Amino acid sequence: MEHEEDEEPPLAVQIQSHDDESISQQSSVGVTLITGYLGAGKSTLVNHILNSQHGKRIAVILNEFGEEIGVERALINEGEGGAVVEEWVELANGCICCTVKHSLVQALEQLVQRKERLDHILLETTGLANPAPLASILWLDEQLESDVKLDSIVTVVDAKNLRFQLKEHRGSSSFPEAYFQIAFADIVILNKVDLVSAEGSGALEELEEEIHTINSLVEIVHSVRCQVDLSKILNRHAYDTAHATHLEALLEESRSLSTKTLHDSGVRTICISETGTVDLEKTRLWLEEILWEKKYDMDVYRCKGVLSVQNSDQLHTLQAVRELYEIVPARKWKKEEYKINKIVFIGHNLKEEVLINSLRALATS
Repeated sequence: MEHEEDEEPPLAVQIQSHDDESISQQSSVGVTLITGYLGAGKSTLVNHILNSQHGKRIAVILNEFGEEIGVERALINEGEGGAVVEEWVELANGCICCTVKHSLVQALEQLVQRKERLDHILLETTGLANPAPLASILWLDEQLESDVKLDSIVTVVDAKNLRFQLKEHRGSSSFPEAYFQIAFADIVILNKVDLVSAEGSGALEELEEEIHTINSLVEIVHSVRCQVDLSKILNRHAYDTAHATHLEALLEESRSLSTKTLHDSGVRTICISETGTVDLEKTRLWLEEILWEKKYDMDVYRCKGVLSVQNSDQLHTLQAVRELYEIVPARKWKKEEYKINKIVFIGHNLKEEVLINSLRALATS
């Protein structure tokens, strides 16, 4: 029997507080974006998080501004007179639920300025098919950078209906939401796996392969009714340079991260690597031509990598979400490490040969 549609988001739930767990002293609060099709289980996931016995103060923002208002309008700080938060529900233990219909930036500022410090913020992105604009704002926006930080993007998918959703095209040049949501995700929760397991032992493996064809870097977590280990989705530091282990893993990656274009959408992952060192400024110009100017007619959604930079003993990490990118030194190269430039691109109409040759032109022996 199939599961019911998403439950109503919680307005007030009890969370048992643990007195022995001290409040984090970090300078900023992590924000997790939760995306997914209607009915996939987003609200069930939120309920699970708020009902789990973790003893943390978590704020849940129920985003209702949607596409019709537009992301730009949603991110405008309307000033003190603006009607920002439609409804606040504060729980006895300090957890909060609120609904935001206009300025997300201002609502986040209000949340982090509260007297009782929050441990985490969940943003349910109902109404937005593409999480990239919000991710960009939360990642590198000057207004918010010191107060909140993008922790990760979690996409909930319905294992039973995913194949149909991937095939569903709204027009000849557009893709279903599922492509964007998987392409931008750090973690995919493959929900309702019990409904697929009955179809045979290979059904789930085929779904995982389909997901990794779009985004080979994404971590897949199986669940029934979104009952997942919270350590797999909270405090993942996916965009934190100080926790670059997820990028350094590229150095140890033995399997091929590049995928063939199995879907007619042309959304896939390409991994390129080159020995030698790269000039930092030339690398920035190269990336800007790809991300900003679309020089090679490629549409890059996400980009992650490690770089060996000329005249530096530091391993540099690269991350990009759409047009925004960041290259920063993460740590010193270890003596036993094989210095290499390795970059993963996730996007549409990616041209592997062009990327390989252009990176090779940047690197010097």
